[in-house]
Amino acid sequence: MTSVITSTIGYPRIGEKREWKKSLERFWQGGISENQLLDEMKKIRLDHLQKQMDKGVDLIPVGDFTLYDHVLDTSFMFGLIPERFGNYNQSDSLNTYFDIARGNDEVVASEMTKWFNTNYHYIVPEIDGNSNPELINNFPLHYFNEAREHLGIIGKPVLLGPMTFITLAKGVEKNKGNFLLKKLVPLYIQVLQELKNAGAEWVQFDEPILCTSTTKEDLQLFNEVYELIHRQLPDVNILIQTYFEAVDHYEEVVSLPVAGIGLDFVHDSGKNLDNLKTYGFPKEKALAAGVINGRNIWRADLEKQLTQLETILKKVDNERLIVQPSCSLLHVPVTIETEKEIDPVLKDGLSFADQKLQETALLTKALNEGKESVEETLTKQKEALIQLWGDKEQKDSSKDRTNTWEEQKIGRASDYRTRQKLQEKYFNLPLLPTTTIGSLPQTNGIRKARMNWRKGEWTDSYYETFIKNNISEWISRQEEWGLDVLVHGEFERNDMVEFFGEKLEGFVFSRFGWVQSYGSRCVKPPIIYKEVVHQQPMTLKEIAYAQSLTDKPIKGMLTGPVTIVNWSFVREDISRFEVTKQVALALQEEVKALEDKSIRMIQVDEPALREGLPLKEEKQNDYLEKAVYAFKLATSLVKDETQIHTHMCYSEFGTIMTTIDQLDADVISIEAARSHGEIVADFEKISYEKGIGLGVYDIHSPRVPHVEEMEANILRALRVLHPRQFWVNPDCGLKTRGTEETAAALTNMVEAARKAREKVKQSVSGS
Repeated sequence: MTSVITSTIGYPRIGEKREWKKSLERFWQGGISENQLLDEMKKIRLDHLQKQMDKGVDLIPVGDFTLYDHVLDTSFMFGLIPERFGNYNQSDSLNTYFDIARGNDEVVASEMTKWFNTNYHYIVPEIDGNSNPELINNFPLHYFNEAREHLGIIGKPVLLGPMTFITLAKGVEKNKGNFLLKKLVPLYIQVLQELKNAGAEWVQFDEPILCTSTTKEDLQLFNEVYELIHRQLPDVNILIQTYFEAVDHYEEVVSLPVAGIGLDFVHDSGKNLDNLKTYGFPKEKALAAGVINGRNIWRADLEKQLTQLETILKKVDNERLIVQPSCSLLHVPVTIETEKEIDPVLKDGLSFADQKLQETALLTKALNEGKESVEETLTKQKEALIQLWGDKEQKDSSKDRTNTWEEQKIGRASDYRTRQKLQEKYFNLPLLPTTTIGSLPQTNGIRKARMNWRKGEWTDSYYETFIKNNISEWISRQEEWGLDVLVHGEFERNDMVEFFGEKLEGFVFSRFGWVQSYGSRCVKPPIIYKEVVHQQPMTLKEIAYAQSLTDKPIKGMLTGPVTIVNWSFVREDISRFEVTKQVALALQEEVKALEDKSIRMIQVDEPALREGLPLKEEKQNDYLEKAVYAFKLATSLVKDETQIHTHMCYSEFGTIMTTIDQLDADVISIEAARSHGEIVADFEKISYEKGIGLGVYDIHSPRVPHVEEMEANILRALRVLHPRQFWVNPDCGLKTRGTEETAAALTNMVEAARKAREKVKQSVSGS
């Protein structure tokens, strides 16, 4: 009997201790040459391939690695470079590549947004009807040849599929099909032909767009695209890989003219499996079954997954089954082996990328050699989960404490118009008030100080004095620049979620549990493993101190409940909504503590609110209603004079503006600098009366924008927003920026606001 085989959809890029990130940043800072960077990246890439081979993976992906972002790689591969970055120059291609992602002194970077419902950000392709793509560099071929030459691996090249790529791009909505079939698909065929000639046996096309709410027209275009590829290259084994949800139109998807289909059997709510049982699976195709959760870090219930695979094998023959994680493992940390300080009981319940490969191999072994061959491991795995959370079967049969909660009646005491009048009188701010989002530059000195304190080399008192000195210095700077509403700078905070997790009961932290968020920016999500409880004020000391230094209002800065949950690895023994409510109640205590000390502007950031939006339209309303409930549970018990702010960034907001309005925040700030025209256009279609700040410059680029550029962004927004509701701010926090560029940018921003304010006044007086 032919054996079942294992595969990986993708592997973390960053390295066990973020070697990838460190190499990139040394290059950007001029510390290493381009050749040194490429050599270091090659070593990291080969180490990752070797590790997957050692773990027993049969089909190892190549081409999932990137120097910044895999979507940008696809744009660059096909020469789809925005005109403002100049003509493609092979000798300077790497600098052009990074300029598109990060911008430079003269050119604004391409837009960045969330990859489906994850915290990974991709660089949005810019394409229009006049774009003429060509195959500039066959990256998958390069990585395929490299793996074969150095390790003897016949890898599985990974490409972002043409349908997902074109759907994520901006500028080709009306002529998408024509552009695909005439210009882009022939280039994919060229890539495939070169891979076939090099000896590639399987090629993975990532098409997660199939897990959104697709239409019959979408499926028709899918079929045309892959039929065209199949006619040109009938003997190339293409695997269409889907993930993050079930596919719509199951029968049509599995009938696409390709050699294999990858389905997510973890996040599909059982729909993929039900469809498989009902409709079967084409006998000539391979099924890549994603049965190990690629998006959370808990050990799998291997007995349950084995039972699922045995059900799948009733519809798919052994030789056509591939066992794999549910999605790329870039969404989880690399390995649990480097974690020496986590409690052993908790550690036994964790599974990072390397452990997920082991779980995949164990399941495959059980299918090929019988369950008894892995019986001991199955038992240990189950016992580890029971020790961590208790027996789930017993828990399901009894009423969990959190389920006894009655929904609190929530909502502000007065409507927005009433609150607005009271707040205008209380704060007495000028037209177009200026502020920042929250964090200010975290220099090497600040990071080193935090490290010294954590290591015990600095006393609590010495560290607190250091933090106070930084707060005092930056309060003075903000007053000097002329900002109207100030922030304390968050110098005591490492990460906007980690900081709160460290102070709330119910969280624990890894040491090396990093995952990529965007570019070289990595985050270390907290692990929520038990009930979340507020223990004592978390932010009051620093914010109250900042307020004591100035007569201008200081914003209290908190991270919202939905973002804390979405940016954490969350326990799986109770529902995410119950965990979110626990976090919201804890934040409610913090909001009250701030208000009791006369902090009357409180910003509760929810940058990840839209990130968690389900891919299926029929599931979205339920999620959004729960998100609104959690936000209001945390924020709505304050007095009318207390102004609640929130902030959101790097997502498509047009579709959820009704939800944003329902949050009932007095002021919202939204990232808009990279896509200012698009977000402003959303407000031409809706009526929004509350305060709003559309980011007037991009903080993820090192360039300092000119006054005129920011003034133009302000005036563009004022075409659809009333001057009395508009706030002027950067598009996100300034934590990653340097001191000098921050000073220059904020000085220019205040001047831009002043000029726009004068024009508004002149317009009013002249009318």
